Amino acid sequence: MSLVTLEEVLKNTIKEKYAVGAFNIANHTLTEGVLSAAEKRGLPIILNLAEAHLEIIYLDNFIPYLLDRIERSPVPVVLHLDHGVSYHRIIEAIEKGFSSVMFDGSSLPIEENITRTKEIVEIAHAQGVSVEAELGRVGGLKEGTNYGQVKENIFTDPDIAIEFVKQTQIDALAVSIGTVHGVYRGAPCLNYELLKKLRKQIKIPLVLHGGSGLSEADFKRLVTCGINKINFFTGMSLAAVEALKKELVKNPDIGFPEINLVAQNKIEEIVLKQLEVFNTRPL
Repeated sequence: MSLVTLEEVLKNTIKEKYAVGAFNIANHTLTEGVLSAAEKRGLPIILNLAEAHLEIIYLDNFIPYLLDRIERSPVPVVLHLDHGVSYHRIIEAIEKGFSSVMFDGSSLPIEENITRTKEIVEIAHAQGVSVEAELGRVGGLKEGTNYGQVKENIFTDPDIAIEFVKQTQIDALAVSIGTVHGVYRGAPCLNYELLKKLRKQIKIPLVLHGGSGLSEADFKRLVTCGINKINFFTGMSLAAVEALKKELVKNPDIGFPEINLVAQNKIEEIVLKQLEVFNTRPL
C-alpha cells in the first residue's frame, strides 16, 4: 500500500481498540528492522524520524531511500516527523515528502501552542499531510523524582484538550498521563482514569509517548483504555545495543556488514513483539 497519512493509518483504531506502533529510525539498519517486522505480519507501521536525530542524518540522501523503500513495501507505512519543534524543520519535512508531522508545542503557553499548531495544520493539510500535536507534557529527565512518578501538573487537562482539538483541527493528540521519555527508574505510575476520560471526550486518536519501560500488561491496558498510536524507541535501541555487545564477546572477529545484521534482527524481533502487544490490525 506504500505511503499513507497518519489519519489513514489510525482511522479504525478508536472503534476497534488497537494501536499502531511508531518506531524511531535514524539509519538503514533501524529502518529495515522495523519494516521487515511489519511486512512479516502484514500490518501497518509508522516510521518516526525525530527532529533531534536530524543533525546526524544527511536528509538529501536518506529521504530518497526511505520514500523508495516505502513505495516498495506491501504494507501501509507512515513517514512521520517526531517531536518537531522548529518551524523550518517541519516545513522541510512536508516539502521532502513526509506524510505526517508532529508539532510539539507542549512547553509553550496554551494560547501560543494553539496558535502555532493551527498554523502548522493549515500548511500541512493543504499538502495532504497529517498533524499530531501534544498537550500537557510527557515527562523526562527534569520531571518527577524517580523517572516514573511524574508530577500531575504536567498531565493533559481533558477540558483544555477539547478546546485545543476543536481550535487546531489536528489529526492526533499526544497526551501526558504519567509516562516519561527515556529509561524508567522506579515503577511507572499511569493515570488510567485520566486516559479513560480523555478517550471519552476526545474524538480523534490519542498518542502515547515515553512507552519504553512499560510492561506488556501496561501497554495492553493503555490500548484498551483508548491509546491508538504508541511511540517506542528506547527499549528497541537498548535491546539492539545489548545484542551487539553479546555478539562481540561471542565473536570478536565479526565485521561489517554482519554486525549490522545482528542489530537489525534484534530490532525486527522487538518490533514483532510490540505489534502483537499493541494488538495492531491490518487496515
